[in-house]
Amino acid sequence: MKLDDLVLEAAQLPQKTIAVAAADDDKVLEVIEEALKRKLASFLLFGKEQRIKSLLDDPSVVNDDVEIIDTTGPEQSAHLAVKAVHEGKADLVMKGMVSTSVILKAVLNKDYGLRTGRILSHVAVFEIPFFDRFLFITDSAMNVSPSLEQKVDIVINAVEVAHKIGYPVPKVAPITAVEVVNPDMAATMDAAVLTQMNRRGQIKNCLIDGPLALDNAISFEAARYKGLESDVAGRADILLVPTVEVGNILYKSLVYFANASVGGFIAGAKAPIILTSRTDSTNNKLYSIAMALHSLKSETEAQNNYLVSH
Repeated sequence: MKLDDLVLEAAQLPQKTIAVAAADDDKVLEVIEEALKRKLASFLLFGKEQRIKSLLDDPSVVNDDVEIIDTTGPEQSAHLAVKAVHEGKADLVMKGMVSTSVILKAVLNKDYGLRTGRILSHVAVFEIPFFDRFLFITDSAMNVSPSLEQKVDIVINAVEVAHKIGYPVPKVAPITAVEVVNPDMAATMDAAVLTQMNRRGQIKNCLIDGPLALDNAISFEAARYKGLESDVAGRADILLVPTVEVGNILYKSLVYFANASVGGFIAGAKAPIILTSRTDSTNNKLYSIAMALHSLKSETEAQNNYLVSH
């Protein structure tokens, strides 16, 4: 499967509404117009109304699928976009030309925010040239140095996302610098505990094995050479990184060195939060929207799609 296939499938799902915070930006509107052409969703656009209208390449897109809500600035836009989801007027939140800290402050608001009790984490899925499957990476954007307890939530968030796009039992590799447990390396200890928690049924609906180094997590040949035998080694679908630095560098290395395509969003809230960067390509932003839309599918829809695709 390709990321383009996920976009096509997302267009067939029941239509959802995306609330865009600070939509008064040319790059933001470019991807919104493309999403409208692909019939991915309808939109509530929060921002300066006149500027939004002046930046649209095709003003005719402002129809039944688009509503513009005039605001005084990015903070009000973030507040109203999140509140629209809280009140059931929209299904997802998308970051426009507003800082991540501002939109997350709105998401975490006690009165109208979208907290669930689980931590928020970024889940990205990569389509890498010459690699035989999607590769999920988490968390490359939110949690700086997650604790063991936080890693449990990060894994659960990623597994739920993977389920929705056709991975009924995703293989999770907590990656570290080495593939052996070393008491002097906290990440290897966490990886071993996560593995044992999975085996005892404390983390469900996936297979976890670690610690694994990057090579023997994704390459069957590397795993076999090092004598590693498990259902995960060499076959990992989800890479759990130990820190945000590792995740961020790996994410950008795949994009800039390997020419990978990627879609991702923040999971763990009551609704998906699409945080795209201005430097992301239009296609990668569309992939992020499609990923977030897939995450809203029911388990039954996800299972049916899996059976059809296989």
